[in-house]
Amino acid sequence: MARQYEREQSEFKEKVVQIRRVTKVVKGGKKMGFRAVVVIGDMKTRVGLGIGKAAEVSAAIRKGVEAAKRNMIDVPLYSGTIPHDIMGKFSASSVVLRPAPRGTGVIAGGSVRTILELSGLKNIVAKKIGSANAINVARATLNALGGLKRFEQVTAERGKEPKVHYVEA
Repeated sequence: MARQYEREQSEFKEKVVQIRRVTKVVKGGKKMGFRAVVVIGDMKTRVGLGIGKAAEVSAAIRKGVEAAKRNMIDVPLYSGTIPHDIMGKFSASSVVLRPAPRGTGVIAGGSVRTILELSGLKNIVAKKIGSANAINVARATLNALGGLKRFEQVTAERGKEPKVHYVEA
């Protein structure tokens, strides 16, 4: 009787943002390897970024997914968008995130778009400023998403109800 092993279905979607061939110079010459930048998310509120390095592409991606699961953040969503404008910075890369009305979609490019889609955001506008390095832009995006405050928290801090421009009916 043959056993059948079913691969467990993960709750996370994963996307590879970048794969690069890297080299290490050693005594005997150059040693080739691969670096994979992977973003995972549950399409609801959680998203993570991981970087994996290995001699083979598949092993690098697997390591990147494991690293991304360890580095998950929770994104406060408000009616399919973010509650307020925010700017994230990492190294020479900056990312500006702005809420958008229903029907706008995700207006962003590169690794920013991947992160925003996997975090579950439906309507948002993003602009990257400065360095276009994929890893730094991705980290700047995660810094911005991590700095968001929940709608209720903003209300409690200010003592009054903020004006909301974008509400789904």
